[in-house]
Amino acid sequence: MLAGRIALVTGASRGIGAAVVRALASAGASVIATDISNPSELAAEINGLSIALDVTKERDWTDAMAVARREAGGLDILVNNAGVFFLKPLVETSLEEWRQLHAVNLDGIFLGCKHAIPLLAERAPLWRGGSAIVNMSSAAGLVGGANFVPYSASKGAVRLFTKSLAIELAPRNVRVNSIHPGFVDTPMGDDVISAVSHRAGIGRNDARSGLVAAHPLGRAADAADIAEGVVFLASDKAGFITGTELTIDGGMTAQ
Repeated sequence: MLAGRIALVTGASRGIGAAVVRALASAGASVIATDISNPSELAAEINGLSIALDVTKERDWTDAMAVARREAGGLDILVNNAGVFFLKPLVETSLEEWRQLHAVNLDGIFLGCKHAIPLLAERAPLWRGGSAIVNMSSAAGLVGGANFVPYSASKGAVRLFTKSLAIELAPRNVRVNSIHPGFVDTPMGDDVISAVSHRAGIGRNDARSGLVAAHPLGRAADAADIAEGVVFLASDKAGFITGTELTIDGGMTAQ
């Protein structure tokens, strides 16, 4: 499905990011796995490339694009997956915490898109569906939630960033879409359980059960559920899809 494509994934060391790397590679893409610490073991597993990339540092992005051009031959797919999370009331949130969360969740996507667009546009004519950017948002970017204000604000911004950039890049045949997961069984999902447990004063099992119960399908997502959505949006099968959001939340936001 993605044979001949070159992809770069951020936040690739664990969870959804690692699943996306494996799914893209299984679909035939050559993958550059990136994270704040070099995910070299994952890259070796898929016979790909890896680099250390702090998504908040512009120099890291310029270096990453140089690696993509020099060692991989360019770029066809950018998956902006890196993200951070915390759970607390807004009045307890410091300005430093607010800014750091947005630096990763929003500034990182801005920088990634800004520096990847020239490479993506160069190779877009090679594919019927053009090149593709997939930005990882969240169900929390579609609906609100108590104690989620900074996170929801960042993920909601990703949604409209994606739509606006899709319009801007449509003439260059670069498609831009966002994905909105619900609760996912990943290390970050485990952090969510811990935060809910602490904030609500309940056990971890009860916290997890409450999170799962919010999904009509009755289970949490696997990271692979989200990764398959990325593969679809990156492929020619989604060649007429841009500026939209793919919600993978077990029906949570349909209620």
